[in-house]
Amino acid sequence: MTMQLQTVRPNIVQAIRAYRVDDLMKAAEDASQHFLYANLGGAQSKQEVLERIAEAFLFPAHYGKNLDALYDCMTDLVHKAGVQPGFVVVLDQLPDNPRFDREAREQLLDVFRDAADFWAERRIAFRCFYYFSVARSSEAAPGERAEPAQAAVEKPAPKAPVSKNGFNPNFGVNMPLMSSAFDTSMWLTAA
Repeated sequence: MTMQLQTVRPNIVQAIRAYRVDDLMKAAEDASQHFLYANLGGAQSKQEVLERIAEAFLFPAHYGKNLDALYDCMTDLVHKAGVQPGFVVVLDQLPDNPRFDREAREQLLDVFRDAADFWAERRIAFRCFYYFSVARSSEAAPGERAEPAQAAVEKPAPKAPVSKNGFNPNFGVNMPLMSSAFDTSMWLTAA
């Protein structure tokens, strides 16, 4: 059964809960919306989280790797590129550790909430789903992900070269790169 985006508020930031990433990707594709996925597993600090988001979303090389720059890349820069069909964003495995604590997570999610508000004012859907990278028991509540406990420090997988039309080796098999709308570096030359 394919998930329908119409069942989810159009401008929201929420825990992923019962949604599966591949269902969200398919729903975005069916609705002709941009699908953006960032695997944040192994990131330990705010800087590492921002770097992984920048890499996953193809932000321009001059991206400042701070929350203001993240907001600008998610809103103004994309808006200047023209009409957008809508967005489904997945922040997978948000860290839960002393270097990226609750306050840091809320600040990051506030940027995505502000982006959702920005796009709502323009009547463009912006749905952001996230889940935390925390160990949970195998008896997790229905719809919650049960994650195995991980070592305190995990080295990120080496980056493999990919083309825009290729597949993303840092995600699951057959999971494509996100929509080229977030290749913001190309917009700078066009602006």
